[in-house]
Amino acid sequence: MAAALSSSFLASPTSTKISRTLPSQFYSPLPLPSSVPLSSSRSISRKIYKVRAASLKEKDEEVIAEDSFRARTPLDNERKEVDAEQSEPGAVERWVIKFEQSVNVLLIDSVIKILDAFYRDRHYARFFVLETIARVPYFSFISVLHMYESFGWWRRADYLKVHFAESWNELHHLLIMEELGGNSLWFDRFLAQHIAIFYYFMIVFMYALSPRMAYHFSECVEKHAYSTYDKFLKLRGDELKKLPAPEIAVKYYMNEDLYLFDEFQTARTPNTRRPKIENLYDVFVNIRDDELEHCKTMKACQTHGNLRSPHSSLQEDDDSGCSVSEIDCEGFVDCVKKSLTSRG
Repeated sequence: MAAALSSSFLASPTSTKISRTLPSQFYSPLPLPSSVPLSSSRSISRKIYKVRAASLKEKDEEVIAEDSFRARTPLDNERKEVDAEQSEPGAVERWVIKFEQSVNVLLIDSVIKILDAFYRDRHYARFFVLETIARVPYFSFISVLHMYESFGWWRRADYLKVHFAESWNELHHLLIMEELGGNSLWFDRFLAQHIAIFYYFMIVFMYALSPRMAYHFSECVEKHAYSTYDKFLKLRGDELKKLPAPEIAVKYYMNEDLYLFDEFQTARTPNTRRPKIENLYDVFVNIRDDELEHCKTMKACQTHGNLRSPHSSLQEDDDSGCSVSEIDCEGFVDCVKKSLTSRG
């Protein structure tokens, strides 16, 4: 009887699962001798279960260590593909997207021509103007999002956190350029500040009309910034390695509290990027890499509701920390329309 029990146990689906995770010494396909008492077979089965449990525990710990930052399973990828197929833009929407992006490229090209005309060989002054402009869209996003919250239309704490972290990062880029003397001339300050004012109201209007268009505009700005810094590093790399890093750069990048530094890098796991600052070359390398992270975040934002703070918990339904009724809308016109429809 003991032999029958042991052989049936080893032939069960459970033994098949064990064989996939345990070495051969833990599961022998040979039947137990008939002389082995029933209590011995039970103790053997308990040992097998204990070993299996320990193996599963180690396996779970590996999964937690490797995939602690919202790892995507094959099922998640399948759902994402299904959602992408279901949300495939129609012909009219594709035309609208193309039009929006064409307008953005035209606006960015106009700014680039101005910068090329005045700052062809004045790098630090050009960077000062560029950083003054680059942080403006995040002010516009936050302003419109606060308006949506006030009307009870669309509450997204992650958007506010990430956009503030982006503006905080751009602020320190600007402070670095100021310490390097980029704002020494009155004309440079005048030009940068007045372009910034114009772009602030333009992006507020654009973001209220079409968040997708506003995020694409910001992506174009960050792409140009990345390209500008990358060319500068290739052109002046050897010279920059001999110069000391500005104090504000050391304080920002080498700070013990880098929560906001991690917050704007939504494509990265927190605590995985820790800059090393030894000279001015390292400073510009990190500024360039920051712009690349901004590009990735702005790209993700162009899909409505896709942005998520890197520090958010794994609970999908807890975005704001409180339960509130809201209207999931995209743009001012859509929010007004859905607000009137829901009340009616």
